[in-house]
Amino acid sequence: MTLSPAAVAGDFGWLNWTVLGGYLLAILLMGLYFSRREKSTDDFFLAGRRIPWWAAGLSIVGTGLSAITFMSHPTKAYLGDWTHLTGNLVPILIIPIVVLFYLPFYRRLNVTSAYEYLEKRFNLVARLIGGLLYICFQFLRMAVILYLPALALNTVAGLDIYTCILAMGVLCTIYTVLGGVEAVIWTDVLQVVVLMGAAIVCLGIISGKVDGGFGAVISKGLAAGKFKAANFTWDPKEGTLFLLIVLGRFFGDFMPNTADQGIIQRYLTVPDLKSARRAAWVGGLSVIPVSLLFFSVGTALWAFYDTRPELIPPQFRNDQILPLFMVQQMPAGVAGLAIAGLFAAAMSSIDSSMNSVSAVVTTDGYRRFRPKADEKSCLRLARWATVLTGLVGTGAALIMASYGDQIKSVWDVFLGILFLMGSPLAGMFVLGIFTKRANGPGACLGAATGTAVILLLMYFTKLSGLLYPVIGLGGCVITGYLASLILPASKPRDLSGLTIHTTDKQN
Repeated sequence: MTLSPAAVAGDFGWLNWTVLGGYLLAILLMGLYFSRREKSTDDFFLAGRRIPWWAAGLSIVGTGLSAITFMSHPTKAYLGDWTHLTGNLVPILIIPIVVLFYLPFYRRLNVTSAYEYLEKRFNLVARLIGGLLYICFQFLRMAVILYLPALALNTVAGLDIYTCILAMGVLCTIYTVLGGVEAVIWTDVLQVVVLMGAAIVCLGIISGKVDGGFGAVISKGLAAGKFKAANFTWDPKEGTLFLLIVLGRFFGDFMPNTADQGIIQRYLTVPDLKSARRAAWVGGLSVIPVSLLFFSVGTALWAFYDTRPELIPPQFRNDQILPLFMVQQMPAGVAGLAIAGLFAAAMSSIDSSMNSVSAVVTTDGYRRFRPKADEKSCLRLARWATVLTGLVGTGAALIMASYGDQIKSVWDVFLGILFLMGSPLAGMFVLGIFTKRANGPGACLGAATGTAVILLLMYFTKLSGLLYPVIGLGGCVITGYLASLILPASKPRDLSGLTIHTTDKQN
């Protein structure tokens, strides 16, 4: 089946546009409201540490609920089964590690950027490498997340895909620049409500259009093996192998949960460590209902179109299956809510990327090399860095759209980006927190090795991409540790309070 975009757009209708427009206006007004509180970089990046734990937790949920979740997860279930659901649940296993070992360091050190820890533990080069890897990852991530909803709106309303990308990028940039992380968090809370509500409505309508309702969706799915949750075929090239999914997602999700500035910032916006831990559990446990909901949507879509194949147009792109149903089957107003949910999915991730990249640029770059810079100039830079991040991310999405017909699975592209940039970064934090012998030169060499290994795997092997983070993170840690035994550090460092072995030595 060819993957060229299909022309399935119809008349979106004034009621749908009203619903969508009302949602976008509400987001802008929230940005304006919170702009009154942004008096310093502490406000802009940490919201003055006044965010309640439940809001920070829901914001973490929103950051994870991107357009990838809204479109690619149902597509996986529609085309196959539930084997990838296992991978979505694996991050729950990481949360206890985050709560017990990572959060105490971030809160105790009173940092703004997670990568400040890398300099305290290793050296300045490690900090700069960590920040650079994170920024590169976020630019590419933003491209994927902006591209998907633009593709959906192009499908539903027939709007030019490039215009859609520009509109979303500009709108998200405006309210993020205005309100800082406080606007990001509270708009994320609204976006989670809209997104989950839209998904529930979609599931109800799809199931209602299947003869026999949701019960028929389950019975048809069981008969066809659509609810298969594990594949025990021992083929390392098979992307749905159970053990491969578990290992791949466990190591792959280490970076988002332990070293992602956007997530770490949420933990720092709450008043204390106890609140940070609660926020972490909210963000972690949310994957259970979210994953079940979106995979159910995908299976329901399969049950609907399985008996109506004539409704699928020729030259149809798989990532458009949910938007296709929206334009074909949803009543006026409801389709607008569904598309608003898709916008919510994108914006709740993009705003986080913009603010967190700005935090890294301002804290790990400008303020690190100009420690005497006044607060006013730092805040001004933070806003301009947010604007620049929005421009670069939007530009990357426009480039991706021009090659859209060559991308088989946007979800696979996203995972490749995450594993390439995230695994070495996560490995540096593992070396820092869990070992005493690792030093700056070793950690930097380990990160370089991890990145190089993943690139070699991507271009010269046919191994499943889920093996990349296992090998990449493992390669970073092993190489970094061994290199630290050989390469001397520039000078001895006081590790008090910087590893799990030296926390009791902190003054």
